[in-house]
Amino acid sequence: MALTQSKDLPMGTLAPSFKLLEVSSKQMLDLEKIRSPKATVIMFICNHCPYVIHIQKELLRLVYNYQSQGVSFCGISANDPIHYPDDAPEKMQEIAEKFHYPFPYLFDEDQKVAKAYGAECTPEFFVFDKNLQLRYHGRFDDSSPGKKILPSGKDLAHVLDCLLRGEAKEFKTMPSMGCSIKWKAKA
Repeated sequence: MALTQSKDLPMGTLAPSFKLLEVSSKQMLDLEKIRSPKATVIMFICNHCPYVIHIQKELLRLVYNYQSQGVSFCGISANDPIHYPDDAPEKMQEIAEKFHYPFPYLFDEDQKVAKAYGAECTPEFFVFDKNLQLRYHGRFDDSSPGKKILPSGKDLAHVLDCLLRGEAKEFKTMPSMGCSIKWKAKA
């Protein structure tokens, strides 16, 4: 595991569009089908990262809470499944079913979507407003494996609460830290 920190992206950036395989339904989904008229959260996650595993239960609680308020969520794994077989689509499907993911879990096979978003690590969160403009990019909260802080999702929840109240303001971006995305070797 290589600890990696996310890079900063300019606020207001439009969400790059995509069409990816949803591992449970085996259907191709695009951003237009996933987006919400309130807020859309794109999460770069994977199966094996201890940072993702650390927040898993609290992330699901947060997703259920905010989905009931009209926020849309989508998980994307872009890891190289050849060198990291735990992140292959069939393993993604197993995890999605085991934890009853209430959001689509997409496989970014050619890693173009992760590159378009500038994703660097897992977990890494991108929050877009109703116009699909970036309002927050960064961490879930300040917890991490080995720290004596329990996951709460407070950083992500704060942004979503503000967007749901219609507050247009600048959000302090807190870089996400986790495992680096496992990029494919260049041929």
